[in-house]
Amino acid sequence: MKNKNALQYEITGEKVTHKRKENTKEVVIVQKTKLRQELKRQRSSQKKLQMTIGIVIAVIAVLYIAGTVFYSRHFYSKGTAFGIALRNESVASMKEKITDKLNAYTLTIQTRDGDEQISASDIQLKYDDQGEIDKLFDEQNAFLWFMMGATSDNEIDLGIVVDGASLNQEIASLKCIQEETMTSPTDAHLEFSDGKFHVVDETQGNQLDMSKTDAVIKNAVEEGAETLSLDEADCYVKPNIYKDDEKLQKECDDVNKLLTAQITYDFSDRKEVVDSDEIADWITFGDDYSYSLDDEKITEYVHQLGLKYDTFGLSRQFTTHSGQTIKLKGGDYGWCINKKKTVEQLKELVLAGENTTVEPVYLYSGICRDTNDIGGTYIEVSISAQTMWMYKDGECIVSTPVVTGNVAAGHSTPSGGVWAIDARMPNYTLTGQDYNSEVSFWLPFNGDVGIHDASWRSEFGGSIYKTRGSHGCVNTPYSAMKVIYENAKIGYPVVVY
Repeated sequence: MKNKNALQYEITGEKVTHKRKENTKEVVIVQKTKLRQELKRQRSSQKKLQMTIGIVIAVIAVLYIAGTVFYSRHFYSKGTAFGIALRNESVASMKEKITDKLNAYTLTIQTRDGDEQISASDIQLKYDDQGEIDKLFDEQNAFLWFMMGATSDNEIDLGIVVDGASLNQEIASLKCIQEETMTSPTDAHLEFSDGKFHVVDETQGNQLDMSKTDAVIKNAVEEGAETLSLDEADCYVKPNIYKDDEKLQKECDDVNKLLTAQITYDFSDRKEVVDSDEIADWITFGDDYSYSLDDEKITEYVHQLGLKYDTFGLSRQFTTHSGQTIKLKGGDYGWCINKKKTVEQLKELVLAGENTTVEPVYLYSGICRDTNDIGGTYIEVSISAQTMWMYKDGECIVSTPVVTGNVAAGHSTPSGGVWAIDARMPNYTLTGQDYNSEVSFWLPFNGDVGIHDASWRSEFGGSIYKTRGSHGCVNTPYSAMKVIYENAKIGYPVVVY
């Protein structure tokens, strides 16, 4: 026999099971209800979609038919005829618009100096209908109108007739193509200022390419263009070199390196400086970014140096032993620049960018390079005083009577100039037509004329030279001659007056 608790458990369990079965049945019913609702909603959406697709297809069909009908009478091309868009125009409307445009046509030509115009009446512009538009329309397939986006946008050639002579005359009369109104472009180039070269910008000018300008104007008229920009049509002559040209920039850098040179020519108490201002003037520029130093300009510079500083054989002032200032003319003493070699020297120094002090290359040179190039070391001979002096560094170390050339016999000693000692010869034999003389010291200064000792004479000075003088030489006592010979050097100046 079951106890009370067990019986209660069985009773209670049966009730719970029964309740669970009822709940499951309710869930199934709810789920079936939701499924039926979802199926209904889906069928409704499908119907709407089908309806929408049908409407779209219908609309597209209507539009296609409408487009086909419309474009069976109108153009759908993107092209133009006499500048007028073809699309959506009929053949008749196109011809009417072309005619209207022709009657009122004016081409405005935009130039760098303002606008100019050419009108239809000036050039007798007409439309000679050759059926081009009709033919183009006949070639159009109205059923393919929806492909209008792929059509050509070219200008259609029409029978636009213009009087060639009138058009040429109108073009020729344009202000923009007159020679007096056109300015040629200039290339970017180098210019010197403030001690260096700089790149100067190019200028555009307003010079037109005449053949190109003529062609684009005629083409614009044929196409019915209302405006024509000569700039946009690339009709203007352009510079060949622009400021940002790399080769031009490099050329600027290179020539500025030449300007770093500074050559100082030393003329003792005077100086001549070749600096950037001078060098810049010598630089010449050629094609293909080439440059060079102008030989002619450098030669001229050296020539001017010679004119300023050469003294060889030229007149000069001289102060005698007595303090009198006299003018000397001629002789072969002095300085003379060797122009060819000095030009070569100068070019080499500039190209190397040297900063240095030099002397010119001399063809002839003296002892002193001061303005007074005789300086303080020289030999002075006075014909009238029959006296000779030797100065060394401004101090008189010899003062002696002499005998100069025989005036009566026509052997006067050359005078009035400055000569240079040509040689130093000891124990020399002087020879001539009627003499053969041994001397201990020989200092020639003017060909066969020189200074020497004269052991055959017992007296010097006075008026001996007038009738019993030498053959032109300066006869000197042995003792004085010895001192002179020992102190004189080749090139020393000899002043005779």
